[in-house]
Amino acid sequence: MSETQTTRITAGTPAPGADSRALGLAHYAARGVLEHVLARHGVTFQQQIALRAAVTAETAQTPDQLVRSVRSSLKADPAEVSATLDELLNRGLLVAEGPHLLPTQAGRELLAAVAAETAPISARVWDGIPAEDLAAAGRVLALVTARANAELAALTA
Repeated sequence: MSETQTTRITAGTPAPGADSRALGLAHYAARGVLEHVLARHGVTFQQQIALRAAVTAETAQTPDQLVRSVRSSLKADPAEVSATLDELLNRGLLVAEGPHLLPTQAGRELLAAVAAETAPISARVWDGIPAEDLAAAGRVLALVTARANAELAALTA
C-alpha cells in the first residue's frame, strides 16, 4: 500500500465501520509487527506476554498467579501457559525464588530491547491520529473487551 493510500484511509472520509473483523485485522497487523521483532530475539508472543506479566506485577507472582494473568490476557490454555513459564525459566528469563517466579536481569533487558525496537514503529503507526480519536477508540475497546470477557465467561460457565 502506498503512502498516499495509507493517508487516504486514515485521514479520508467516510471512515470504515468498526466491527469484530476490523478489530481483528488491526490486532493481527500490530501483532505481526511485534512477532517479527520477537523472532529476532528468539521469543514467542506468549513468552513475551508471560515475561511482561512478571515484570509489571506489583508484587512477586507465584506460577499459578502468572498463569491466571496470562490466561486472562490471551485466553490461553493453562497447561500451555505453564509450559511457557517453564520455557522462560529454562532460558534464564525467569527465576524461581521460593514460591515465586521473578524476572531476571536478562528478562528485563530482553523486554527493554523489544520495546526499543518497536517504539519507532509504534510511533509511525499512531502518528497523526488525533487525541480525541484515540480517547474514543480507547473507550470503545475497553467496552468491547469487557463485554467479550463477559460473553466468554457465560459460555464457559
